[in-house]
Amino acid sequence: MSSDATRDIGAPVEPVERFEKLSVFYPMWNEELYVERALDAGRRAATRLIERGDIADYELIVVDDASTDRTGEIADAIAAQDPHVRVLHHDRNRKLGGAIKTGFASATGDLVLYTDADLPFDMAELPRAVRLLSDYGVDLVSAYRFDRTGEGYLRLAYTFVYNLLVRTMFGVKARDINFAFKLCRARLFDHVELRSEGSFIDAELVIRSTRLGFEMLQFGVDYFPRTRGESTLSSPGIIWTILREMRELRSDLDGIEPVRTAERAPLDGV
Repeated sequence: MSSDATRDIGAPVEPVERFEKLSVFYPMWNEELYVERALDAGRRAATRLIERGDIADYELIVVDDASTDRTGEIADAIAAQDPHVRVLHHDRNRKLGGAIKTGFASATGDLVLYTDADLPFDMAELPRAVRLLSDYGVDLVSAYRFDRTGEGYLRLAYTFVYNLLVRTMFGVKARDINFAFKLCRARLFDHVELRSEGSFIDAELVIRSTRLGFEMLQFGVDYFPRTRGESTLSSPGIIWTILREMRELRSDLDGIEPVRTAERAPLDGV
């Protein structure tokens, strides 16, 4: 099986695999300008999946990472009107890694998507990703950006170097490892324990999963840069934290043996 798939798979009458529940969670810190739009997009994509028969139910989770603006207030108001929406509040800012760990730990679905509140891709891609995961029998679907020059060439250079470092240090063939589109089978986390507190957590998820023998499929999406608020993911402090956590993970992976091989027959037979 190829690790890259970009074909248009259409919409068969009967899905290969039906999931009981999809959990979509958004780590948020001071995202008051994006909360409503992010939840609306998630709701539309999940409704489409229900109509197609791919899922039976869904939940949308906002992880409010101790925001100092109205993010938590807006999310709580939406949750009060929509039973599909849940809001989790951190009492202190735990950064991206901490918010993602809270999201994965709190998700109740057998299928889980993590993405950013600023909607860096069209959520209409989600049904396609779910069908790819089902059709190919993989455990993780990770999207990569066709074109990210809209962010500026300096950040593009950072990303190139970062992806090269990850490939060199960990042998992971990921085209865009930090992109905020990770669709996972929930049972993957019976074996994968995430530890990063910073932005390295995206890479840690992929590295630990593939080292344990879980299969990942990648597909390309159009990219929409942030137009409101401000991203801090290229700040010197965050880059230093990423480098430190890379070094720690490399030591932690010594002696890890694949577990997915033994499980492959029953999982592919679902």
